[in-house]
This record gives sequence, structure tokens and C-alpha cells, in this order.
Amino acid sequence: MLSKISRINPFSSCFNFSTSSGNQTFNHPFTLATCIASLQLCAHQTNLQKGQEIHSYMLRTGIIDSPLSITSLINMYSKCCQMNYALFVFNNLSCEPNVFTYNAMISGFYSNDFAFKGLDFFNHMRQLGVLPDKYTFPCLIKCCCDVMAVLEVKKIHGLVFKLGLDLDVYIGSALVNTYLKCQFMEEALQVFEELPVRDIVLWNAMVNGYAQIGEFHKAFEVFRRMSKEGIWMSRFTVTGVLSALIMMGFFKNGRVVHGIVVKMGYDSGVPVMNALIDMYGKGKCFGEALEIFEMMEEKDIFSWNSIITVHEQCGNHDGTLRLFDRMLSAGVQPDLVTFSTVLPACSHLAALMHGRQIHGYIVVNGLAKNGSCKDIDDVFMNNALMDMYTKCGSMRDAQMVFTKMSKKDVASWNIMILGYGMDGQGKEALDMFSRMCEAKLKPDEVTFVGVLSACSHSGFLSQGREFLLLMESRYGVVPTIEHYACVIDMLGRAGQLNEAYELALAMPNEANPVVWRTLLAASRLHGNTDLAEIAARWVFQLEPGHCGNYVLMSNVYVAGGKYEEVLDVRQTMRQQNVRKNPGCSWIELKDGVHTFISSDRSHPEAKSIYAELHSLTARLREHGDCCAGTLFDSDSTASGFEKQRLYLEEVIAKGSLDFD
Repeated sequence: MLSKISRINPFSSCFNFSTSSGNQTFNHPFTLATCIASLQLCAHQTNLQKGQEIHSYMLRTGIIDSPLSITSLINMYSKCCQMNYALFVFNNLSCEPNVFTYNAMISGFYSNDFAFKGLDFFNHMRQLGVLPDKYTFPCLIKCCCDVMAVLEVKKIHGLVFKLGLDLDVYIGSALVNTYLKCQFMEEALQVFEELPVRDIVLWNAMVNGYAQIGEFHKAFEVFRRMSKEGIWMSRFTVTGVLSALIMMGFFKNGRVVHGIVVKMGYDSGVPVMNALIDMYGKGKCFGEALEIFEMMEEKDIFSWNSIITVHEQCGNHDGTLRLFDRMLSAGVQPDLVTFSTVLPACSHLAALMHGRQIHGYIVVNGLAKNGSCKDIDDVFMNNALMDMYTKCGSMRDAQMVFTKMSKKDVASWNIMILGYGMDGQGKEALDMFSRMCEAKLKPDEVTFVGVLSACSHSGFLSQGREFLLLMESRYGVVPTIEHYACVIDMLGRAGQLNEAYELALAMPNEANPVVWRTLLAASRLHGNTDLAEIAARWVFQLEPGHCGNYVLMSNVYVAGGKYEEVLDVRQTMRQQNVRKNPGCSWIELKDGVHTFISSDRSHPEAKSIYAELHSLTARLREHGDCCAGTLFDSDSTASGFEKQRLYLEEVIAKGSLDFD
């Protein structure tokens, strides 16, 4: 229909547009058919101004009394998101409204997110005795779906059956979709099975409907049934079945679907490619996800968000930030999903400058704001910003965000308590906890992890013991292993090793590897080899493949001068096939984040960095540091202190070069 209208070009044949004033004048005479065709084109182009001019002309010439012209006007206004004008046209009818007029109003209300109004109009229609037709019900059922009016759907379904329209595939698709969204699976399946003809829209309603409510196995079964019955899937089928395969972990089947997608030529569709990126990302197939992304000629916000999320989930935090910069360079505006992924990358890299730039971008572009509020008003986004600032060690910035928040939830307070605790500001952390209680917010398990960590890092032994005792009786929070680990860490840091060991044995639940590793680290700190060996035996038994446990025990022996035992630990590591992961450090400078991995000299400025490192080492030795520039770990021996450079010093050297 629209192609015919385009060929007629009603504006050029019926109207003369003045280039001097921009005003529209009309040629006479003017037919009803041309007016209706023009209104349809206005609706298609959402051209409200021209549509209103046609409406004005129809009023002046009296050709508005036709039910068809009224329906066309209502449709034009609803497509232009002006339901108040559409309602005005309806309320000023000179003739009785018919089923087409009501259908136009119900469709308009649904399209403009006024589902309740659509249902009201249907009831009004029934009261006046206007009989609905097969075009009334699909939109009406969608209105019920939007407001989850299940009982209303069942009434409408009964009316559909009474009118003999229960075999209509479009009505059937709407019923299936609504029943599944309301999680009435038996009713949806019954409608599906009773329809004599099933088109691709109906099959897609089943596949996507099951996937959206978490019935992924049922979604995949419908997809397999499609294949058996020779139904040719569409792009919408692909996105639904891929989401099901992702959640089921059937990545091999996902690759098969990917092959079908390529074979059918759907690999150019943006939604399909986005679903493939998401699938490969969830399957930790980083390379395939990135390859699909780079092949895409067109990318939308979901494409960028998907690939950025894949990078972050795979631990490639530096790559996450680089992709974010590419996204901005491509002129794509990030949304809150983007920032919720990028900010944790800043946290992991301690990239404070980058985090501040992102914060500034959010503020300048007016994102995460409600109404006329100048500051960010989204609680989730504020929490993400505070979390980033606390993990980057900038409690001042975190406090500024916290102070400006108009709404705070428990997570907001927890982030600040944890941040102050980790920053060694125990008093501020406990003050924040007191303020939280005064604000009538109930502390949870995370709150007490923050409180006990603050006591640990600040040496508040008496307060830490008291909080552990009062957690359940006063605050209703049962202590977990994580809380006991915090107290054991607190006692260990303070040198109360016997009390820490007794607490580990007296815990209600059996101590986990974290508890024993905490005790092992405390024993290393205070040179208690005997207790370290006890803790090591437990942690080796519970977590034999964790390289950090062996490194800790090795360092205990090194500190005690027991080099034969160091070799024994290394031998155990080889027997258990445990390998030490290379150390990694980084530094954020004006041109970005620079990463350094142990024994890797691939940095483009490696020559100047190592020259600066030698210079710094020499100056340290002049001041009496005989071990400057060395690292002793589980791969070192007593006579080989200088075999391995400390990669952290490479960071220092790079920072020194740029500072100079």
C-alpha cells in the first residue's frame, strides 16, 4: 500500500508548498481519497505538521464525516504519538464510531504505552454493542500482556472462541505470546496445538516466549520441532534460540546455529550478530566474539555493550577501556549498561583518571538523571561510581558522590564502609556504620564484612570482637565464614596468633581455604613457622591446586632461612602440576594504562624503562638497600636473589620517566 502511495506522491499532486514562506497552500478541488492517502503517508513519515494541515482542510471542506477519514486521522495522530489529538477526533465524531474506529484507537493506545486505556476503549466498544473483528483482538491481547491482565486475557480468549475466531493465526500468536509472558504454559501450548496453520510468527512466539521466562529447554525443543517439520527459521527465531542455548550452556549447538545463520544469509543482521557475540562471550570464546564484532558493517549500542561486556567478563580490563574509547570515537553514545561495565574495569586497573573522565561524561551529557536534577540521580549508577572511586583509593571522590545522593540504599552505605575500611580509615568506617543505623537501614552480611575489615585494617581489636558477638543478637545477622575470616585476619595482624587459631577451630562451620590462608599469611607476617605449617597442611588439603598457598609457605621458609624446605615446596608444586601465574602490575598515566608482566620485556619503551630501573636501583643501593631491584619468590634460591627483577619496579621506572 505504501509503495503505491509513494508513486502517487500525494503532496506534490494535491498541495503546493511555497519555498518563500514555508507555508502550505492547497489546490482545489480536493478528493477524499487523496486526503486519506496523504494522511497515511503522514503517519508513515510521522509528519505531524502536514497531517494537521490536512486535518484543518478536511474540517473546512466538510469531508471529515466519513468513517474512513476519521480512522485515517486517528491512525495519523497515534503514529505521531499524539493520542490527545486522536482522542479529540474520536470524541467529536459526527457519526457513530464503528469497529474500524475503535480498532484504530485501541491500536494507538497500545503503540503509545497506554495499554489500560486500550482496554477501557474495548469495554466502551462492547457497551455500545459494536462487535469486534479479527483485527481488534491481536492489539487488545497485547494490551493485556503489557499490564499482565491474565483474567482479562482469558475472558477475551473466550469471546474469540465464541465468535469463531479461535483458528486465526494472528490472534493465536498474540494469545501464545501473552500466555507465555504470564507464565501460563499449558494454555499457550494448547492454543499452539489447536491452530491448523502455524506460520513463522507463531513458531517465533513459542521459541522466544519460552526463552524469555527461563524455559530454555522447552524453547530449544520447539526449535528442534521446527527443524523436523521443515519450518524455515527467521532472524527472530535465531535470537530466541541463541539466548536459550546461552543459558543452557549448549555452546556446541550454538556453533551449529551459527553455521545455519551464515548459510541462510542472516549474518548481516545486527540483532542476530549481537546474539552471536553474546553467546560466544558467555561461552568464554573471546576470539570468536571479537571476530564477529569486527566483521559487522553496522553496529548499534547493543553491539558495543555486548563486546565490551565480553572483554570485562574475560578479565581483559584494559581492552574494555580501549573499546569504550573506540565507541566514543565512533560517535555512539553510551548508556547506563555501558557505564555499569566500564566502571568495574577502572576499578580493577585502579584507573582513577579514566574513571573521573567517565564520571564527567555522565554528568556533562545529562545521563542517569531524573527531571531537572543537576546531579546523577540513579542509585545504581551512583553506587557504581562510588565503588570505582573506593577501589581506586580516592575516598574523597567517593564521599562527594555519596553526599550528593538524594537516595541511598543499603549497598550505598556498604560501599562506603568497605572503602573506608580498606583505606585504613577505621574510625570513618565505623562512623558511617553508626550513621547507617541512625538512618533506619538494616545492616546485612556485606555491611559486617566491611565493619570487621575496617577493625582489622585499623587494629580495633576490642570493637571487632564485640561486633562478632553482637551481630546476631543485636542486628539479626548470623556470622558466616567470611566474617570469621575477617576477625582471624584482625587477630593475625595484631600478632594474636593463638587466639586466631583457636577461633578457626571453634567456628560453627568447618574453616574453608580462605580462613586457613589468612592464618598462613599472618604466620608468615610474624615468623611463626610452626603455626604456618599447620595452616598450610589444611589449605593444601582443601585447595591443592592454588599456587598462592605454595608461594606463601615458600616465603615463610625463606624468612626462616629454611631453603631445603623451599625446594620441597617447589617439588610438591611440580608433583601437583601447580604453576605460579606470572605477576602483573600496571600504572595509569596521561596516555592510558601501561601493563607489565613478570619476565616480559615487550613494552615499546622497554629500553628506556630498564635504563631508568638500573638508575633507581643504583640510587637505592647508595642509601643502603642491598636487595633493591630483586624479588624472592618460590622460583628463587638463597644464592640467586638477583635472578628476577621485580615487575613492580618496572611500573615505578615508567612512572619516574613520565614524571621527569
